[in-house]
Amino acid sequence: MTIQLLGISGSLRKDSFNTALLRAAQELAPAGMSIGAADISTLPLYNDDVREKGYPAPVQALRDQIKAADAVLIATPEYNYSIPGVLKNAIDWASRPPEQPFDGKIVGIMGASPGRLGTARAQYHLRQCFVFLNAAVLNRPEVMVGGAAQVFKDGKLVDAPTRQFVADLLTALAVAVGRQKLLAQHGSR
Repeated sequence: MTIQLLGISGSLRKDSFNTALLRAAQELAPAGMSIGAADISTLPLYNDDVREKGYPAPVQALRDQIKAADAVLIATPEYNYSIPGVLKNAIDWASRPPEQPFDGKIVGIMGASPGRLGTARAQYHLRQCFVFLNAAVLNRPEVMVGGAAQVFKDGKLVDAPTRQFVADLLTALAVAVGRQKLLAQHGSR
């Protein structure tokens, strides 16, 4: 069984710690897991008047990527004690009806920040968004990477304990996906 994850970075910055955290996840993915990446940089600002005329192509592509994935892995920075506007915008676009793709979707959250709390507040706000969307957000392990300037070197996650936290999150996502697929098989009999 191949597990398809969709990675979403909540940062548009070229040298983003969170995009680097997703790259580290791709490196650390266990056998049988593939992690793709969504590009939220081309999404327009959410406007329901636009949505009513049809989803813009980048939005439809994101919705399709989320729907096709077994789980979503989000790496979010923390801006002003919350989630970045670009990430919230992507979630707002993707979550509109019909058939919003986060319903029942397994979601893992992680984040890196130069600060000591490692995106804790942003992650808790992000969890609140997904409660409304009926996503299955993993409670543990929590990956809140503080002091990011010390654990990344030249865009690579080099801190061994942090790499293990990320690997543990990926294992938990694999277990959750496997459980969800097993339940779906038993429910379809």
